[in-house]
Amino acid sequence: MTLGKSIRNVYAVNMNANANSVNIKRPRASKQSYHHGDLREAALQGGLDILAESEGYDGLGLRALARKIGVSATALYRHFPDKEALLSAVATEGMERLGKIQKEASQAAGGGREGFAAKGVAYVEFAVTNPALFRLVFRQAPGADLLNAELSEVGTAMAGLREHVTDMMPSGISEESQKIAALQAWSLVHGLALLILDRQVEFEPELVRQVVMLPRLS
Repeated sequence: MTLGKSIRNVYAVNMNANANSVNIKRPRASKQSYHHGDLREAALQGGLDILAESEGYDGLGLRALARKIGVSATALYRHFPDKEALLSAVATEGMERLGKIQKEASQAAGGGREGFAAKGVAYVEFAVTNPALFRLVFRQAPGADLLNAELSEVGTAMAGLREHVTDMMPSGISEESQKIAALQAWSLVHGLALLILDRQVEFEPELVRQVVMLPRLS
């Protein structure tokens, strides 16, 4: 706010000192130019950047985002009709990134039970590293009904969890049992993540790994 007032004061002084300069405008060069698809990508990244710099998601809005990436709020309205649409899009992007991080962690650990534990650790580390985004993801809850929704409806992270649980369980186990096992695993890491974010438990990666090493599923 102070910077904005200073800029306006500078213009005011120039206009008073030079009567012929009443048509002075801010240079357009300060606004970035994006192609249609690029603007949406830039907006999502800008939204993630704002969340990374803050402790909550209340400050993420269309006007704040427009200032962040150097475009007009009107341009953003073409992609996000309101704040809720923006929050939902950023939350979905966050869920996709969480799923990608978990998949990479599982593959690096060699899959199986170790990979499953690595997935859980990655989940908690994502929450600790990105607290505002993590809370936004589950406030918007894309694909919140893990137990009953189709895999295509629960987001990359949750679909990966259910698929991994299914692969680890003996053949012949009912689909309902598979879903319940996935929900148990999700409840464990999600609850642990929230305990750490709420400063009830200190974040120690090795302790997290031990906690998420679930008993053999059967």
